[in-house]
Amino acid sequence: MGKIKSIFGREILDSRSDSTLEVDVILDDGSSGRASIPSGASTGRNEAFKITDISKALNNVDVLAKNLIGQEADQEKIDLLMINSDATPNKENLGGNVILAISLGVCEAAAKSANLPLYQYIRQISKIDTSGYKLPTPLFNIINGGKHADNNLPFQEFMIIPTADGSFKDKYLIGSKVYHQLKKDLAKLGLSTAVGDEGGFAPKLNSNDEALELLVASIQNTGFTPREQVSIGLDVAASSINDLNSVTYPDKPSDYYQKIVDKYPITLIEDPLGEDDWQGWVELNQKLGSRIRVVGDDIFTTNPNRLQMGIEKKAANSIIIKPDQIGTLTEAFRTIHLALNAGFDLVVSHRSGETESTFIADLAVGIGAKYIKTGAPARGERTAKYNQLLRIEENL
Repeated sequence: MGKIKSIFGREILDSRSDSTLEVDVILDDGSSGRASIPSGASTGRNEAFKITDISKALNNVDVLAKNLIGQEADQEKIDLLMINSDATPNKENLGGNVILAISLGVCEAAAKSANLPLYQYIRQISKIDTSGYKLPTPLFNIINGGKHADNNLPFQEFMIIPTADGSFKDKYLIGSKVYHQLKKDLAKLGLSTAVGDEGGFAPKLNSNDEALELLVASIQNTGFTPREQVSIGLDVAASSINDLNSVTYPDKPSDYYQKIVDKYPITLIEDPLGEDDWQGWVELNQKLGSRIRVVGDDIFTTNPNRLQMGIEKKAANSIIIKPDQIGTLTEAFRTIHLALNAGFDLVVSHRSGETESTFIADLAVGIGAKYIKTGAPARGERTAKYNQLLRIEENL
């Protein structure tokens, strides 16, 4: 295993033209890794602290580099050294984004040093006990709302999910076909085809139900059968909605979700309730958990302690995995193991403010995730991940 020879950071821009951090890690055998850190518009309160002052973040990269240069590129060892150097529960001293950039850079460099594809190296160091490799099913966010768009839709993401059997490429092309059909359907209705942060369209609609009706129509107009071939997923991002009850009125949220699951081909709902509404989550999972994926993002924040609470309470049956929420790959692996042991489905996810990094594509394959969520099949920072999955599928 190679030893770390140098670590250096730089300021780059993300997909929203905001400054973010990129780090290069070089080993003494010449192997190198590069990682850049995304950011979310809707975030959980329990996420690792992010240093937004890039000059300070770059300084902290140098601080950590002094302690890491000369160390073997052992993932767990390096991550623990950084966690101990920070010495705060949420990494507010050195910054979760700083620590994660080095963590992911070390992983990529070590994979090259071991002469392994990144997804194979991730499988090896994560110690995920699954037989063979499988490609995740993509969740395409093709109508953007909430904090991801300048429109009046309360819910943040309206996704299509290819459900028919087939290769990742088949599912990718299904997503593309429905995406293009939706654009035509919006234009016919005189609605905007401008896109939001994640590449989905951002028309000004009257209600969430109107967006759902549009999705069903576009699925059918493309020639696919709703539910059997293409289903629908939602990211409510409830913690970002000021008054969820007013959105679902006259129904309480759990009753509203049951109504729309009965009416539309919905098979997945993410963050349907606030991040601290444990009772509401438990009630909803009891009501719908046998029919759909009830996915926790803000409520869990890829944090093993938060997830353990959710498992004990039976609050959900699936979890979003975002390494930047927890701050190191090693800690993300702990959460992943906990989720798998509890029978949860894994959804590896991007952030709304993304970079061109394709790391999460390899991560999804390496850990055997059931789903990957990385926006619409459009915009380069989104398609980069999907296209990497095409390459991995060819390699397999």
